[in-house]
Amino acid sequence: MRKALNILLVIAVAAGLDAKQVTKTGTTAATFLKVDTGARAVGIGSAYVSVVDDATAMYWNPAGLARIKGNEAVFSHAKWIADIGMSYAGVAVNLGNLGNVGMGGQFETMDEMERTTILQPDGTGEMFDAGSYAICLSYARNLTDRFSFGMSAKFIHERIYHSTANGAALDIGVLFDTQLHGMKIGMSITNYGTKMRIGGRDVQTQIDPDPTVSGNNENITAYMKTDAFELPLLFRIGISLDVLKGKGNSNLILAMDAMHPNDNVESLNVGIEYAFNNIIFLRAGHSNLGSHKEKKQVIEQLPDGYFEKIVSESKFGTAEGYEGGLSLGAGLKYALSGVEISFDYAYRDFGVLNDIQKFTIGLGF
Repeated sequence: MRKALNILLVIAVAAGLDAKQVTKTGTTAATFLKVDTGARAVGIGSAYVSVVDDATAMYWNPAGLARIKGNEAVFSHAKWIADIGMSYAGVAVNLGNLGNVGMGGQFETMDEMERTTILQPDGTGEMFDAGSYAICLSYARNLTDRFSFGMSAKFIHERIYHSTANGAALDIGVLFDTQLHGMKIGMSITNYGTKMRIGGRDVQTQIDPDPTVSGNNENITAYMKTDAFELPLLFRIGISLDVLKGKGNSNLILAMDAMHPNDNVESLNVGIEYAFNNIIFLRAGHSNLGSHKEKKQVIEQLPDGYFEKIVSESKFGTAEGYEGGLSLGAGLKYALSGVEISFDYAYRDFGVLNDIQKFTIGLGF
């Protein structure tokens, strides 16, 4: 047990949290890919890269797909911030010695709103909406009884009004069961892919190619070239311990993930899950631990009142609740006529923003 705890401390130090770092928040496209999926994962503070063993593995760590013993389908939904809908659906199929394959989709939706312009700030009467989705195909296999490997390929699409952007990405992950005090180690690299550039009818304009010449066509159709933005690349490494290992029909999992994104500072997720008889589950966790400390130090250097008036509603959130915080969750699992049915719920505190609640239903067959 002492060795396992030492490894936990090494990962904490390896996160390398430097308060003097400058974040790149808001510099990537397809940020909906950063919204955590699955109520079980959210319930344990998103410390899930070494714990995942269900169809949400296509989001967290594709290697976890290999740990599914049969076939599985999962659906998750949350009413996100600003009345945005976030959903995930996935199916995993066990091919025996050939490994496991899966197909999943992550979807962001919103209700229609009225279009406004500078000349018509109260609305034009025209309605529009926006949305995003990512569809992935995954493959995973247990290379040994302790080591699993997986990868995913995905297509990404974003749209708003008459404009769209497309991209493609790869995810790669590994899982290692040390068989030491129930300890597992997981690692994944997600969203490694192309840049995304917005285009469409909305970037079309009319220009005069040479205003110094009279008599030419003053309304030549042209397209404004927009910037291309990188995807939110994320490197995760995590460790989990099953402290009770089934003693008294109970399991107690402690988990920690260290994250290194390309558009923010490093941070830690920690969580705990108690399971009784593999039927009843209670969970708690906290996400983005490092980023809270760093942003608090930045906020303390701002002029008095500046943070409360501006920053708390825009870039930084709150020092204690930036893009996540305390999470709580519970779950039930029951086998009926050869089908294993699971229901999970999670609550996450977002500080000055609305709290979110996530629901997940899973079927194992």
